[in-house]
Amino acid sequence: MNAGGWSAGMRNAVAAPIVVLAMLAMVVVPLPPMLLDALFTINIALSLVVMLAVVYVKRPLEFSIFPSVLLMVTLLRLALNVASTRVVLLHGHEGGGAAGHVIESFGQFVIGGSYAVGIVVFAILTIVNFVVVTKGAGRISEVSARFILDALPGKQMAIDADLNAGLLTREDAKLRRQEVRDEADFYGSMDGASKFVRGDAIAGILILAINLVGGLLIGMLQHGLGFGAAAQTYTTLAIGDGLVAQLPALLIATATAMLVTRSTGEQEMGSAVSRQLFGHQRALTVAAALMGLIGVVPGMPNIPFLLLAGVLGFAAWKLRQRALREADAPQADSTAQVVDPAAAELSWDEIRPVEPLALEVGYRLIALVDKAQGGQLLARLKGVRRKLTQDVGFLIPAVHVRDNLELAPNHYRVLVHGVPVASGELHPDRELALDPGRVFGPVEGIPGKDPAFGLDAVWINPNQRAHAESLGYTVVDAATVVATHLSHLVREKAAELLGHEEVQHLLTTLGRNAPKLVEDLTPKLLPLSVVVKVLQSLLAERVPVRQLRQIVEALLEHGAHTQDPALLTAAVRTALGRFIVQELNGLAPELPVYTLAPALERVLQESVSGQGAALEPGLAERLHQNLSECVARQESRGEPAVLLVPGGIRAAIARLVRHSIPSMSVLAYGEVPEDKRLRLVGAIG
Repeated sequence: MNAGGWSAGMRNAVAAPIVVLAMLAMVVVPLPPMLLDALFTINIALSLVVMLAVVYVKRPLEFSIFPSVLLMVTLLRLALNVASTRVVLLHGHEGGGAAGHVIESFGQFVIGGSYAVGIVVFAILTIVNFVVVTKGAGRISEVSARFILDALPGKQMAIDADLNAGLLTREDAKLRRQEVRDEADFYGSMDGASKFVRGDAIAGILILAINLVGGLLIGMLQHGLGFGAAAQTYTTLAIGDGLVAQLPALLIATATAMLVTRSTGEQEMGSAVSRQLFGHQRALTVAAALMGLIGVVPGMPNIPFLLLAGVLGFAAWKLRQRALREADAPQADSTAQVVDPAAAELSWDEIRPVEPLALEVGYRLIALVDKAQGGQLLARLKGVRRKLTQDVGFLIPAVHVRDNLELAPNHYRVLVHGVPVASGELHPDRELALDPGRVFGPVEGIPGKDPAFGLDAVWINPNQRAHAESLGYTVVDAATVVATHLSHLVREKAAELLGHEEVQHLLTTLGRNAPKLVEDLTPKLLPLSVVVKVLQSLLAERVPVRQLRQIVEALLEHGAHTQDPALLTAAVRTALGRFIVQELNGLAPELPVYTLAPALERVLQESVSGQGAALEPGLAERLHQNLSECVARQESRGEPAVLLVPGGIRAAIARLVRHSIPSMSVLAYGEVPEDKRLRLVGAIG
């Protein structure tokens, strides 16, 4: 089996160079007439096979080798032209069969032995090939290549967008990208290959002229023939040789034109023509009526027109009957389903998986989702999902949007794992004017609230947008309101959206660049469930997991000593200290912080030192009130609110403020880089 495969591979590898060398040899080595006949016949058959392959191929890319085949066929035809020219000029004085029976037959049978007819037929074939087919195919190839190459970046971005939206797997995206590259390469090659056809047509004209002039001169000067005898012999041979070459050239030019004019859809040319050209019942009916009117005009060839009118009318009637049967078929199916609704047995397929992230809308908000009605919500959600994926550090699941008639017409709600987590009200025909805190006057509209942040807002008519913006309002459309709300919720619920499957994908991606890290981490050192809990804890405290390599390195360092997710999370936060501070304060030279008064710090350490790690209710309430005042002061200054505490109590205080004071960030002393300058804003007592 291996020897056979090796032999087949060797044959394929050696065949192409041998064929090319053989064609080049035909240019310099004289060929006998019998071999010329065989090669001319093979050339015609090969051209016919190429054209039929183009007709039956479903997509142009399925014949991606066509430019190379076109070059080989063109080279074969030109080599045969040179070989036949040598034979015609050397032995043409011996008679019409000196150059082979194929050339003689084309010279006698096709043109009837008339020089004038032969020249006219050859000129017509050349005009059809060069001016009509070749020129049109070359122009189409050029335009197609230009548009395909211009559209290449957009197609790549569309594939990336579908991949980010979860509509494609990584393997599907790789195949799509390869197909786009193959398409660009194919049409670029076809743009150049069409020049072969154009050059071949020009070469055919020149070779005919050379054969005519050269044959007359050689016949009269070298062989002593009279002008009439030389013209009769060499003109017949030259025109026969030209026609033998022009027929395959016309077939190949036609195949080139058909291939570049094909659409990229998967369909055979015959079925496409049958469906799209002769598949319109109204067009056939009108054509039959017009042909019938022409057929009854006196003096016209009535019988052919009337017969053709009858054929077109019959075809239109058949299409009409087929359309009626197809229209009745769905009704029959639905009737059968109504008559016997219990025919289908229940199965496990009835249990539908719960989507990780879903958006339900009332019926008046469907227009925001429907692209046909100009809805932009799906595009906004895709953009939000891409941005969140980049910020949070893992692939946010696709948002499944559906209507829910149980909701109020203008309401929507967001579900995480099938559980509603938030809702809002929209006015799809209006825009939301948000009060950022400083406006210079009221605007007329429907009072409302921003569903994401709870800001006071007014739903205004679109024509009031410029006036509202001049008063200091921030104006957004309804689709942006939903997208912003969803973005805010996903950031809050990121820990719930990250599961074992997502973490496994993250580790697999990291393993491509650092396989040893992932191999040593799980399951060798830590179970995957522990890694998941650590990453979920980071996301719950608004720490992105983009720095996955540092996280894994920290887990490898401390996983040998403990498998407690809380302790591992603290260790990872310390390793990510510089990244966490950067997320809070950017590149500012100093970090403003609050600290705890010594007495309060001791009380908190004593409170959380027990096994419950819970704060006394009264103490928690007073601490919460003081922290809220600190956050308000920092927001008025435009600075982040950061509380710096000992590592032992950081987790407890972070749980206290996580939901009630989301703007407050709680850092442990060890999480602040040593070279970061701190500015003490105050102490909380």
